[in-house]
Parts: sequence; structure tokens; C-alpha cells
Amino acid sequence: MTMSRQTTFVVDQLDCPAEEAVLRRQVEGLAGVASIAFNYLSREMRVTATEAVEDRVLAAIQSAGMTGRVKQKTQFSADDEARPASATRASILLAIAGALAMGAEVAAWGGLERSWPVLLLSLAAIGLGGLRTMQKGLLALRTFTLNINFLMSVAVIGAFAIGEYPEAAVVIVLFELAELLESRAMNRARKAVQSLMAQTPQVATIRDATGAWVERPIDQLAAGMVVLVRPGERIPLDGVVESGESAVNQAPITGESVPIDKRPGDQVFAGTINESGALEFTARGGRDETTIARIIRTVQEAQSERAPTQRFIDRFARFYTPAVCGLAFAMLLVPWLVFSQPYYPWLYRSLVLLVIACPCALVISTPVTIVTGLAAGAKRGILIKGGVYLEQARLLKVVALDKTGTITVGKPVLTDVAPMEGQARDDVLRIAGSLDSLSDHPVARAIAAAWPTDRQPVDAFKSLPGRGVEGKIGGELYVVGNHRLAEERTVCGTEVEAALTRFEGEGKTAVVVANSERALGVLAVADQPRESSIDAIRKLERLGLETIMLSGDNQTTADAVGRQVGVKVARGNLLPDDKLKAIDQLRVQHGDACVGMVGDGINDAPALAKASIGFAMGAAGTDTALETADVALMGDDLRGLPEFIELSRRTHQILQQNIAFALGMKALVFVAALTGHATLWLAVLADVGASLAVVANGLRVASRQTLASSNGDRGREDLAAARTGKLS
Repeated sequence: MTMSRQTTFVVDQLDCPAEEAVLRRQVEGLAGVASIAFNYLSREMRVTATEAVEDRVLAAIQSAGMTGRVKQKTQFSADDEARPASATRASILLAIAGALAMGAEVAAWGGLERSWPVLLLSLAAIGLGGLRTMQKGLLALRTFTLNINFLMSVAVIGAFAIGEYPEAAVVIVLFELAELLESRAMNRARKAVQSLMAQTPQVATIRDATGAWVERPIDQLAAGMVVLVRPGERIPLDGVVESGESAVNQAPITGESVPIDKRPGDQVFAGTINESGALEFTARGGRDETTIARIIRTVQEAQSERAPTQRFIDRFARFYTPAVCGLAFAMLLVPWLVFSQPYYPWLYRSLVLLVIACPCALVISTPVTIVTGLAAGAKRGILIKGGVYLEQARLLKVVALDKTGTITVGKPVLTDVAPMEGQARDDVLRIAGSLDSLSDHPVARAIAAAWPTDRQPVDAFKSLPGRGVEGKIGGELYVVGNHRLAEERTVCGTEVEAALTRFEGEGKTAVVVANSERALGVLAVADQPRESSIDAIRKLERLGLETIMLSGDNQTTADAVGRQVGVKVARGNLLPDDKLKAIDQLRVQHGDACVGMVGDGINDAPALAKASIGFAMGAAGTDTALETADVALMGDDLRGLPEFIELSRRTHQILQQNIAFALGMKALVFVAALTGHATLWLAVLADVGASLAVVANGLRVASRQTLASSNGDRGREDLAAARTGKLS
């Protein structure tokens, strides 16, 4: 079986479909090349081949009049650093060409039209400002490619043929100026992704073999090294804290607005900011293995996944340009040959139509808009694995949410203490905490965590499987256990039964603390909803989405949590296969593209894969979530879900605006050309001006995204008001 290999080439001149078409002609026919894919935003051409073709592809790029290089694995995007000398030289030459073109126009207006001075000024302007376009046009002719450079060259030559020298010069100078502005606008879109790279420092302080702290370039760091991060510094790699305590701002990775306290044993992520104390941590891997590196790679790979609108535009462009070119030639020949009209005005009109024939504005607008949305999501802790998901999320009608670890924290905590008559709350907690500190049961750990100090010595400790624990404190026997244990020890009186019934009805785990004679109190333990869950679910409903909770817990607990967070439908006792069936039913009911699923673990993977769009919670540091889900909410914050849907709707809205504007502009110029009211320079401004406009409009995708943290206080207030049980 023949093995394929992928190589990515960075092509410095790859900015729009014109360059793509030429490269396709040059590369697709090479021996060993199976397929190629392009990414304008990172100026990359990905070649899949059955053998080593690097040298051949580089030679083909050079023969196409472009410069290219093989992208190294450690690079996250193309090198877009400005080249000041060449950029300044090009700008100066273009300015001189512009002055010469305007001089030719002024001379023509002064009565010297079609004279030698006007001709020489026009030729000089074209030579200084438009030679690059003419060379590209010649290359396009050699490769039989209909692109804007070929069409512009034909228009300039045609204008010269009919004696419109100044207009030919002005057209080429305007086109080059617009190309320069368009390139700069595209660079702004590239920086949306490149800004992610700036999150990590270039050097780090590590402990060497002698125990001294030394600075090393980040590329030299590897797993197992101990790294020191001082207050105010960015963390260079992912790792685990060994010593020190500090608050770390994780907003660059997870989107969390509030710094997170870090202690020994906690994870830290590259690109986050150490705000207070010094931290020493052990690196989990090198620069290419960090969470932020995975984010950058995922975003760049997502750029190559064409969204539905982009695929439609690409298909449309393949037929549009030849059709308009054919129409332009028909506009010249039919009136002249069939109706005996003078050829000059119809030749001029056909040249105008040729100039606006290239669909650059249409084709460029989609990737710019999509990649801006992808980068905006990544900055807010929403990792989107493809433009298709960004565009299709607007279609979602219902979102199914896992309970444990998604709506709730996934870790039980003590929520209620109900002392029986005559007992002090602290005494009940001290006894329960002392006994449960010796147990590894999750409920026992939650109770022990609520009383971490002043524990009393326990003698004759015994675990009672399926019921609880017992032991002697100060010579007296105590038990901490469930309803069954309380009945066995005959301490389940009316007051105890009432407390147990109340807590269990709220979906909590109830525990009785008793001595050998009577119950001392009843404790309640529950997995609490995340602070963001209520706010997120309300936002989803305001956006018109239905929310359903799918839980493996019992129905009572599912109902209780559903009431707390505002979910209308809560289904419990579901195994992974049951969740999969539930997603199938929802897709039948609402449509194949309309069902989202949010989960946090491997048990949710089948449902995540089956849903129209799968959302993973807590993707920071977990490969499974990134691999399974279509979208990852990096900060364990459900508020990223409605924010993502809003981003999707805004992206689609801007895509529609761009398509309508680009087609509308071309239609207007076409009508003007047909009626003789359009000039060549107006056609240039309409074509490239439309490209600039759609790029600028596409960059607006991220301009109105509200911070997910903006409603954090309200979410916490809603949560506090909704909870039926409070720690008292």
C-alpha cells in the first residue's frame, strides 16, 4: 500500500485566488502529487504526495514567479514580519508612478491627448507601478489561467490599443495601490491568529544540574525540567506546580476573567500570567506540546476546513469568471458584427467588464470572516475545530447537556448541616469530620473537607460497606452513615426522618451522625451546579434554544439539579447508550443540523460524536476532549456556549453582507458598463474596493463579542437564589 505524506509550503505571495489558480496549474500536474489545499490567511499550500516532492514543488513555485519554503513543524503560522526596505521601495515607486499617471491625465486634459509626451508619461507610469501585474498577467496567459492579473493586463493593453494612454496608466496604478492596501488588510486578518503565538515568552528560567537558576530559550526546554516563574511573568510551558502559591490569570487560555489560585499539585498552562507569588513547576513537555500550541494548530487546521458558504463560493467562482469573460467578448462582437455598431465604444465597455470579472472579493471575504471568528473564539476560551461548525451553530435549536462535570462541578461538597435538638453545629461537624477523614469514600471526603482542622483522635475505626463508618472518640462510639445505617442503629426518629426526606427530595445525599443512643444531626452532600450554569442556560433560552439535561444519576437528583439551573427537561438513569439514543431522537424531532451536545468525559463521547455539534467541557490539558468534540469550552464555563452561538450568527450575518455587497457592486458596474457610464478606473475601484470592503467587514466579526465574564456576578446571584439548600 502506498503511503502518503503531507508537506506544507509557505508562499509569500499567496494572498488571493489569482495566486492559487496559478499554483494549481504549476503543482497539480507534478509526478507524485496527490492533492493540494490552500490557506490564504497563513499563506500556506499543503501538498499531499506519494513520494518526496519538496524540490519539485519549490521549483514549480519559483516558475510561477513566487517565493516559497517548506514550513517547519515548530512554526505555527507564516512569517509575516514586514520587510521595511522592499516595502518602502515599492511604495516610493508606486508614488512616482502615480505622479506620472496624473501628469499624463493633466496633459491629456490640456489638449495633448494621444501625443508623444502623454504616451511616454503613461508608459513610464506602467513600467514603474504596473510591471509586476503585467508579469503576472503574462504568467497567467502561459498557464491558461483567467485571473485578475490577466484581465487587468488585457484591459491595459486594450486601452492602449484604442489610444486611452492616461486611463491605462491610472488604471494600473490604482490597481497596484488597491493590491497594496488589500495585502495590508489581509495581514490584519493574519494577526488575529498570530496574536495567539505571542502568548508565550521566548526565554524561561530553569534549574540546571548544579541547582542554579539560569535562563534558556524556550525551544531548549523539555519535559521534567523545573521552571521558575516570577510575579508578573508569563508561564512558558504546561506543567505541575512543585512549590509556591500564586494567583494565575488564565484568561489567555480558558477565558476565565478571575485569576485562579495555584498551589503545589495544581496544573499551570503556557501563556497564562503569574500575578502574585513565585511558582516553581515541573514541565510536562516542550513548546510544541503545550495547550496553547494545540490551540494554535487546531485553529490553523480549522482554517483549511472550508465552511459551507466558502465551498459554495468556490464552486460559483469556477463558473462565474469564464461566464463574465464570455459576456465581455459577446459585448464587443455582437454589436459590432451583428448590428454594425462602431467597435470603439463596445470594445471599451467590454474592457470595463473584464476588469470586474474576477471574483476576488467574493472568494476572499469568506476565509477572512471565518478565521476572524475562529481566532475570536480561541481568545475567549472557545476552541472551534472547523469553519463548518462556526457557521452551522446558528442552526441549533436544542442543546443536550450532561449533568455531572458539565452543569455541575463534578465534585460533591457539604451543603447542609441540620443539628438535632440540643446539639451544636460545630460539635456535629467535628465528630463527622474526624471519622470521615479516615475514609476514602467521595461523600466522606466532602464532609472531611468541610472540617479540615481540630479533628479528634479516633479509636476502633471501622468501615461499614454500603452504610458508612464507625469509631470511638473520647471512648464513646459514634457512627456516620446513610438512611439504612440510621435505621439499623434505631436512631431514625421523626425529626431525623423529616430531615432525610427533605434532603433526599432535593437530590442530595443525606448522612446521619449518631452516637449509641440517638441521632446528633443530619448532613447533606451534593454535587453543586457551576456558578455559570444558570446564566448560560438563561442566555440559551433567550437565544431561542431548548435545553435538555441528560444524566446518569437517578431521576430525583436530575430533577433537583434541573430545577436549580432552570432546565425545562431533565432525564436521569441514562447510560452512555441511552444518551446516544436520546440524541438520535432529538435529531429526528428537530433536524439533523439542529442538535448540540455538551459533555465532559469519555462516557459522553458517543453522544458528542452523534450530535450535530459536540461541545467538550474543560478541554485545557485533556487530549480526549479536543479529539472528540467539534468545539471545546476551555474554561469549564457554559457561558461560552451561548457566546459561541452568538458568534456563529454574527459570522453568518457578515458573510451574507459580504456576498450581497460584492455581487451588488459588480452588478452595478456591469449595468454602468452596458450603458456606457463606467470607466476603467471606476471598474478597478469597484473590484478591488469591494475586496477591501469585505475584508474590513469580515474583521468586524470579533468587534462586538461580549465578555463571557460580564454577567458573572449576576450568575452567582441567580445561583444563590436558586439553591434550595444552604450551608447553615
